[in-house]
Amino acid sequence: MNLSNQDLYLLCQTAISAAMQAGQVIAEYSQKNFQVSNKDSGDSLASQVVTEVDHLAEQIIVQILQPCCDYFDLALLSEETPDNKERLLKGYFWSIDPMDGTLSFVERKPGYAVSIALVAQDGTPFIGVIYDPLRKNLYCAIKGQGALRNGKTFVCKQTLPAAQQPLRFLTDRSFAQHPHYTSVTVALELIAHDLGYAGLQVLLQGGGAMNACQVLEQGAATYFKLPRQGEGGGSLWDYAATSCLFHEAQAFASDIFGKPLDLNRADSTYMNHGGVLYASDKLLAEKIMTLNAKLTH
Repeated sequence: MNLSNQDLYLLCQTAISAAMQAGQVIAEYSQKNFQVSNKDSGDSLASQVVTEVDHLAEQIIVQILQPCCDYFDLALLSEETPDNKERLLKGYFWSIDPMDGTLSFVERKPGYAVSIALVAQDGTPFIGVIYDPLRKNLYCAIKGQGALRNGKTFVCKQTLPAAQQPLRFLTDRSFAQHPHYTSVTVALELIAHDLGYAGLQVLLQGGGAMNACQVLEQGAATYFKLPRQGEGGGSLWDYAATSCLFHEAQAFASDIFGKPLDLNRADSTYMNHGGVLYASDKLLAEKIMTLNAKLTH
């Protein structure tokens, strides 16, 4: 079935309610002791750590979204529940990360958020909702209807005159151990110089959702993950909501080759095959694509 604008609005409001209720529980537990364990997922500590709070947040979200699934015949994909592959059969599916950036939460640092998206069977994101329970910032977007931040129209921050600010590269801490880390940062420094920015600032922090939102907030910034062999490189639920938000906030989101993100990958939930590229503008994105091409040849 095709969802009308009114349907999408109602579904977005439901996702907002789910994100904020889950976020409230996350905020409450941020001041308490909680159980932490590991799971078999990816090869970085950030991808392997899970807490009882992740599961509580997921339960809240699923309970709120389930009536929508029944009424609109939607599938559901969530990080802490095995993929039942219904997303490949239904017209749309919810893509849920109940707490993106769990490692930051465990360390009691900023960088975690609730991330909920509605994605079409062809991988197009139609709704994106991100809620930061620490700063209480709510980002949301509906395809073709623009983006909002705390209820106000939100577009990617206009950059200051280039010479007054650095180019910012935001990514998770695991990238510091990447074999291309040094060559990437050197190349980004050259890109910053070519574009007239005041050098490069590398920020190794947080989860993918909040790093992406920070790109929108700061302007002259990028967040990307290079393609890799084997499973990993983030998952569908890490990027579905922010991909929608970026398109509607007039910024750039694609895989590392400039193609649309494959947000309903049939053979895996990982994004390693194409990487991920978020940038405050298209020119910066194109330069990073060129950088990736040089690294792989």
